[in-house]
Amino acid sequence: MAINLVNPSGLPKIDVYRQVSIATGSKLVFIAGQVAWDAEGTTVGEGDLASQVEQCYLNIATALAEAGGSFDDVAKLTFYVVDWTPDKMPPLLEGISRASAKLGITPVPPATLLGVAALDVPDHLVEIEATAILD
Repeated sequence: MAINLVNPSGLPKIDVYRQVSIATGSKLVFIAGQVAWDAEGTTVGEGDLASQVEQCYLNIATALAEAGGSFDDVAKLTFYVVDWTPDKMPPLLEGISRASAKLGITPVPPATLLGVAALDVPDHLVEIEATAILD
């Protein structure tokens, strides 16, 4: 199966990996875990889980568009949340709601939510990866 690895415009370019992996055939799209970075690699919403979830969703939408898809094509979202406790659910859902309103989509909640001790940099509170199926 052919796989096309890309770094879409609008997402930071990271030397050690690509943001999106596109497989041809039944066109499975695996979106690398997105954190709250803007296109320049600056963290958005330091200390604010809702803002970081919102930015992650916007990044996923950018990556999906590069693959020719949208949130309608998402088969699975996996959330990694630093120091997860149930009281973090309201801000997490607020971030999903705000991003969904900006994107004009029906909110897509996580399929899997995992609590983790830390992410790549201390300012990141959440990372979200997506799997989409196109065609």
